[in-house]
Amino acid sequence: MKFNVVNTATGLIPATDTDFDVKRKLKIGSVYQVSIREVRNYEFHKKYFALIQCAWEYQNEKVVEHFKSNIELFRKTVEMAAGHCDLIYSIERKEWIETPKSIAFDAMSESEFQDLYDNVLSVLFRIFLKHVTEEEFKRNLQYF
Repeated sequence: MKFNVVNTATGLIPATDTDFDVKRKLKIGSVYQVSIREVRNYEFHKKYFALIQCAWEYQNEKVVEHFKSNIELFRKTVEMAAGHCDLIYSIERKEWIETPKSIAFDAMSESEFQDLYDNVLSVLFRIFLKHVTEEEFKRNLQYF
């Protein structure tokens, strides 16, 4: 069970109503083991997915069909092009292949996520948004 808390002078308190509901399920007087980790900026995480969604909306039908109308395939491809990938050996293909790394909150730090965001933005404009100005894109990004 995971939930977010805020550290205050009087102790740790649930960060949101949802977190409070999770905490309420814990039995009073029971002992629990916790692991403390600072979470990445959730608003920035949402901004990243808005970036991907906005870029996806700019793609023509041919590109969308190439990615099997699946924005997740598009996102992972862009992330790998941005260098966010691991190399693994495929026994079946008898070659090294790239696989996307996780972008989960616990998989990377805030600074690593910022680097990913910047690198993905660069890939998008270099490959998928050549016909769009950054100003136009940023103007439309605010609607996602």
